[in-house]
Amino acid sequence: MDNEAIAMQQTTPIPLIRTICLIVLVGLNLRPSMAAIGPLVESIRRDVGLSFTQVSLLTTLPVIAMGLGCFVSATMTKRIGFNGVVTIALVVIALSDALHWFDLGFIGLLVAALGAGIGIALIQAVLPAFIKHSAGEKTPLLMGFYIAAIMGGAALSSAISPMVSHYLGWESALAIWGILAFSGVVVWGMRTRVLPPPSQSRGAHVNFSDMARLPRFWSLAIFFGLGTAGYTCLLAWIPPTFTNLGWTETHAGLALSWLTAIQVIAGLVFPALAQRMGDRRPVLTLVLLLSVGGFVLLGMAPATTAWLATALLGLGIGGLFPLSLIITMDHADEPTLAGQLAAWVQGIGYLIASASPVVAGLLKDLMGGFEQAWLLLGAIFLGLVVMCLRFDKSQATQHLRTVSD
Repeated sequence: MDNEAIAMQQTTPIPLIRTICLIVLVGLNLRPSMAAIGPLVESIRRDVGLSFTQVSLLTTLPVIAMGLGCFVSATMTKRIGFNGVVTIALVVIALSDALHWFDLGFIGLLVAALGAGIGIALIQAVLPAFIKHSAGEKTPLLMGFYIAAIMGGAALSSAISPMVSHYLGWESALAIWGILAFSGVVVWGMRTRVLPPPSQSRGAHVNFSDMARLPRFWSLAIFFGLGTAGYTCLLAWIPPTFTNLGWTETHAGLALSWLTAIQVIAGLVFPALAQRMGDRRPVLTLVLLLSVGGFVLLGMAPATTAWLATALLGLGIGGLFPLSLIITMDHADEPTLAGQLAAWVQGIGYLIASASPVVAGLLKDLMGGFEQAWLLLGAIFLGLVVMCLRFDKSQATQHLRTVSD
């Protein structure tokens, strides 16, 4: 990452507050393109004529793009700078959303999903290093605001999109989120008016081939990937789970909004708690067990436990996402190296996670319901409980010492 990536001074609280506001605005744009799909599945399937497996591609494709984009972000940052990458990414997200207004059918849906995924990937790959340098020891706190903004964007889109669809059609309900992204472009372009100029600093650079030789890197990537698989599956299939039970699209969309609203709270509370405790493992274990409980309830009694199950999943998944990135960055003290590690872990992780919506869609087409997919995820998250016990913060940096020396 170039010198622009290290864009904030930490000497006064005002720049940090300004950084939080800017990061929140950017974060709000990282999920509407995906979260708006779920509540509108039945309308999209009816008008375009798609199976559940085909619909799953509208979530899977952006997640694949999010994975692959993490591997090209470093090259782009060297060429056009951190600020240029974020600007281009926001423009790509805005244009991808706006594409829905042209009613291009299934191909148009796929192109829009792929474009949004690329833009999301670029931002998610470069922001962790920026956050770690800006916040220092307060990184978990700032990461909490960042993740809360991401979840907040998902909550807004899942709640508002069905209402817009009712009056203007599902195409407009998907396209309007481009307005938020264009607003982000404008505000991001004005950032120098409220933020200090970039500091001059150089960070360490590590080749991916060197990192890939370390077992801990793969442990972190698999952990992030399997945890994110739960989130992507929820994003795609929570509303259809309830419309399958006879709920209206608006009602089912509110269930996803309820889940993501709780994720916003969890994204703020659990990282702050992890910062206070130092050892991340007790908090990680808690959020994983909450997720297991939610998946089991959703798989066994979705009709009677809908709101409790989604609340548990909101707390669990909402806490797991930021904590997964925090424990990754714990493995490197130097911000640029931490950013590289986080980008590559996300790259591998999102490729793993991209399979979950397709698997759940196939199970739905073959077996008539989503219950089996939710129970499978519950079993996977139990495995993550065992896996997280290995992530001792006091020994974290030792695992990367051979590539950072």
